Amino acid sequence: MSILITEECINCDACVDECPATAIVSADDSPIDDPEFTYVKPEKCIECVDCSVPKCFDVCPTPGAIVWDMPYISEFDEYYMQRHNEGIYKIRVHKKKGIFSPINQTRPFREVIDMQDRLNYKPLEF
Repeated sequence: MSILITEECINCDACVDECPATAIVSADDSPIDDPEFTYVKPEKCIECVDCSVPKCFDVCPTPGAIVWDMPYISEFDEYYMQRHNEGIYKIRVHKKKGIFSPINQTRPFREVIDMQDRLNYKPLEF
């Protein structure tokens, strides 16, 4: 996953239906405990790399609700596994293949996004 939805989210769920990877779910369907807003499944997000901007951002009415997160690649496996263990993310576990960690399931990402912007959770912008 390389996007994250923040507390700025107003739970309009406009992004849920727009996600081509079905990575976004409403707060009611979130796998984490006591979710307050729409959730992005990190193991499914593809940053809509084949579009000019991520589809979720294109329909989001709330500035600052969608920010860049680290790429879902093996280099950031520890980052995602720690956040999984902290309950920030709930990464799917397959019965035979195990957890869909970045090592086991690398996702495409926008290489043009600066890593410092990702570290700072920079909001997406036009």
